[in-house]
Amino acid sequence: MFDLLLAPLALLYLLAVGALFAYGINFFYLTYLAWRRPSAPEPTPHLAEWPDVTVQIPIYNEMYVAERVTLAAAKLAYPPQKLQIQVLDDSTDETRQIVAAAVARLQAQGVNIRHITRPNRDGYKAGALRHGLTTATGEFIAMFDADFVPQPEFLQQTIPQFREKTAFVQARWGHLNREYSLLTALQSVAIDAHFVVEQFARFVGGYWFNFNGTAGVWRRSALADAGGWQADTLTEDLDLSYRALLRGWHGRYLRHVEVPAELPVSISAFRRQQHRWARGSLECARKLLPGVWASSARLPVKLSATLHLTGYVVHLLLLALSLLYPLVLVVSQAFPQLITLFGVAYVFNLTALAPTLFFVAGQKQLNRAWWRWLPKILFVTAVGSGLMINTLRAAVQMALKTHNVFERTAKFGLGQEREAWQRKRYQLKLDGIVFWELAFAALNLGTIWYAALLGNWAVAFYAGIFVAGLLYVAGVTAVQALAVAWGQKERLGRRTAVLPLGMGADVAENEMEQLTINR
Repeated sequence: MFDLLLAPLALLYLLAVGALFAYGINFFYLTYLAWRRPSAPEPTPHLAEWPDVTVQIPIYNEMYVAERVTLAAAKLAYPPQKLQIQVLDDSTDETRQIVAAAVARLQAQGVNIRHITRPNRDGYKAGALRHGLTTATGEFIAMFDADFVPQPEFLQQTIPQFREKTAFVQARWGHLNREYSLLTALQSVAIDAHFVVEQFARFVGGYWFNFNGTAGVWRRSALADAGGWQADTLTEDLDLSYRALLRGWHGRYLRHVEVPAELPVSISAFRRQQHRWARGSLECARKLLPGVWASSARLPVKLSATLHLTGYVVHLLLLALSLLYPLVLVVSQAFPQLITLFGVAYVFNLTALAPTLFFVAGQKQLNRAWWRWLPKILFVTAVGSGLMINTLRAAVQMALKTHNVFERTAKFGLGQEREAWQRKRYQLKLDGIVFWELAFAALNLGTIWYAALLGNWAVAFYAGIFVAGLLYVAGVTAVQALAVAWGQKERLGRRTAVLPLGMGADVAENEMEQLTINR
């Protein structure tokens, strides 16, 4: 039996660690590119005349943050006669009334702002942006998601950076609630590395990078030339970016321009966000990679684009390793000479250090005391592996081409203060994937035990990382679900206690429908 397992097992194992080695080397290379470049901001060119700009704010049931972003957009320092603001509101709850009131107040103050609604959500965010363009007056289109708060000088910093073939200008994401909790701190480390290291390195290195869906500006003619917004993937921003790049356009990235946003405090919302990004990225890879390799781009650009679009495959490779490790241990006992072969693979696994260096570089480039964040930085890698079942589900749905519903990530209008969010709207029910994550954690615990028994500490170490990530993601999900259930029960109790006799049950039923709206 072991004879039959030997060849395919060795091949699968070496393919998995070899692929991870390629992604790890890419992390090292991007970190090097970002590290060697100075962090001083580029000078802002002078414009003799400011062009017309339309600001688009797509919103869907964001009652806690919709007014905040609308007011921030109205404070943008730009010639009023050149600025148009569109609040693209697909909401089905009180958000629509909140936005309408805010827009009315701003219109009374002379702000050129419109509240645009649609009868349905056709095309989701991409459809809303496409619909807004039909009445947009700007030569350039700036975009902000509902949870972002642009600084007044944003347009003055970005619009002058456009060159002849610049399709879009992307700014760096900041964080309104970075230190709210361990979860938000971990997210901030990962996002900082993406924007400070990865996006910047791709830009300065001459490689392709994408518009991140918000906190940026598009040239309207480039947007149209690329085919406009399309809703056949869940990452319409990545899709549009690559279609523009394939048409000969390029992007510009401004690392020194920061637009703060609210990070998800609910791990269920974070999981949903990561699921959307994972599935959307893989959909874009399937859709766009043939065009990338058929293009006239340089081979290094094609290779970089492939690693970029397939980045979430790393989670699938980690999942494959977690399944292969027990078999590797068993077969190695029957064929001791294979220890040498698998030992070579461990050299490849040294690139597991790449993400840590990647995250450290992000904090270092932002002039933060990265050593104080080192425990969190080390834990980010483990949490990433804890999402591998979530990514597997996204990959399966992508492969089966199940209906791709754009599920937004709910935000609660939180800052650094530990304001409670468990009693607010937009809560998600416990995701059954937690039980799969716990099962895989148990599998890896068994791997740790067996590896320790055999003295194979390398396998025990990597399996330990998987266990830590899976238990954190599943455990926090369960704990938060209990806190939410208790918080909602208290809220409904107070709500019905003040109502006339006989009305409590009806109100409670309606409230429960609203609390889980748009799941």
